[in-house]
Amino acid sequence: MRADKRDCAALKLVTFNIWHNQGDWNARRPLLVAALRAQDADIIALQEVLEDADVGLENQAQMLARELGGYHVAFVSTDPKGGARRYGNALLTRLPILAEDSVKLEPLDDFRTALRLRVEVQGRPVDVVATHLAWQDDAGPVRAQQIASLLDWLPQDVTPLVVMGDFNADQQDPGLATMTGPRFFSALPRSSAVTTLNPAKGHPNRVIDHIFAETTSFAPEEARIFGDVPIKGEYPSDHFGVAATIKLK
Repeated sequence: MRADKRDCAALKLVTFNIWHNQGDWNARRPLLVAALRAQDADIIALQEVLEDADVGLENQAQMLARELGGYHVAFVSTDPKGGARRYGNALLTRLPILAEDSVKLEPLDDFRTALRLRVEVQGRPVDVVATHLAWQDDAGPVRAQQIASLLDWLPQDVTPLVVMGDFNADQQDPGLATMTGPRFFSALPRSSAVTTLNPAKGHPNRVIDHIFAETTSFAPEEARIFGDVPIKGEYPSDHFGVAATIKLK
């Protein structure tokens, strides 16, 4: 008997902290476009996305969507809409969109957000969330509060869920206990990457960029880092991207 198509519905995902316009942005921009194009992802989560009219910088997520072609852009920022400078997170997708929402995460004084798209994957709804959590080494309790705020905000309707982004913590961090517990799995196994921070940009080796998917709804297929090889001495970002394919059960 042939399996139902829903049993093998693959979802290709990427998360990438693009380091806004730091470093040599003009050199990094084509490398970033090429790195993302090579992943051929259904959904791309971006962190540290900037638009700044004062320096002539268009919204970087909009630029990437245009260069890649075929992607809808959702963007969230704690900066006021219509402001000259806005900084935040984005989701790009080429899948049908059923709903879009965003929230400011508790505690509000850390200025963190979550962005959700409900997309259709072979006729089935899937929620994909992008976020970027507190960065301080001792901010485990804050990250735990931000994750709790995020999960409480989501619709409680058992729609399959993926949460991805820059969590600013490795999987051993107590603040990520909810994401590393039985409800979720990491699409990028701990043993498969030494770091998602770029040592060439002065960072220590740490895997802090993650794609977490619900265990009851998805099965891991494959995952890897990308953007980790310099081209003419330059990298796309001060992070490496994470690309993964997961399958709906």
